[in-house]
Amino acid sequence: MGIPGEGHGGLPEARHVWEARKRIAPYVLRTPLVFSPHLSGLLGAEIFLKLENLQEVGAFKIRGAANRILSLSDDERKRGVTTYSTGNHAQAVACMARRLGIQASVFVSDRVPEAKLEAIRRWGADVLIAGTSQDDAEEYCRELARRDGMTVVDPFDDPFVIAGQGTIGLEILEDLPAVDTVVVPTSGGGLISGIALAVKANIPGARVTGVSMEKGAVMYESLKAGKPVVLEESDTLADSLLGGIGLENRYTFPLVRRLVDGIALVPEKDIAGGMAFLLRKHKIAVEGAAATGPGALLSGIVPPGARTAVVITGCNVSADSFLETVNAVRDF
Repeated sequence: MGIPGEGHGGLPEARHVWEARKRIAPYVLRTPLVFSPHLSGLLGAEIFLKLENLQEVGAFKIRGAANRILSLSDDERKRGVTTYSTGNHAQAVACMARRLGIQASVFVSDRVPEAKLEAIRRWGADVLIAGTSQDDAEEYCRELARRDGMTVVDPFDDPFVIAGQGTIGLEILEDLPAVDTVVVPTSGGGLISGIALAVKANIPGARVTGVSMEKGAVMYESLKAGKPVVLEESDTLADSLLGGIGLENRYTFPLVRRLVDGIALVPEKDIAGGMAFLLRKHKIAVEGAAATGPGALLSGIVPPGARTAVVITGCNVSADSFLETVNAVRDF
């Protein structure tokens, strides 16, 4: 098998996504792509939901984490893995480490909700709270890796992680070969760059659109600036989308710049509206990041294509926080 990152310009290619699919298949659920009659009726288009909230860890992140950890040598596995995360990636790394008998240490900022911390601990990883942002957590993580020889499993800017997340795109293509638009929640860019690799290699004219919260959308601001930038993190319903892309970003920034058709910013009220809509119309409880796609479509911020797939990224939100949010929304 090839090594992601040895492709065009040093970047991963679509073939690496196919290789990832074979590698991770025993560990990852092939999630359904379901038709949404409610969104379709409202928007006058065929809208489908890719339900990554059904993964074992409650989020798509298991795909990239599995591909990276399964690529490790026996010696690397013995020395353990470490990561930094806003929550979902940490769960995925902890899950895969436990299944493979590998030691895992996870660094998170003090912004990560308690519900996600409890979920990470349930998988048996050591959880260390470091600083007030994902960038702070990354600094401590890399210091531990240097000291103890552990492998850092990056949450997004890693060729194996990108290829793993891209397997979602392959599944969308299989279930909806005529897809013309894919709407993807966007933070560090691992998910959307992997999906764009898979989709555009097969349908070059397809539109891949990112969605993010209004404050702290680092990939959006980096694209505007023409280079990676640092932003202060702010409280948001879409807490899974917080975090920087790294000033030394090697993979996701150039891939997003080359392949993604745009990123739309979604106000908090529309994220809440997306959460309420999915609960009331589809009986699905999701976290804020997962509701950015439906919220953007319902508000008209992102226009649908004739056949649109929306990635529902995860469901890791506390019951109290979720109910408080959706009960405040009266529109649906």
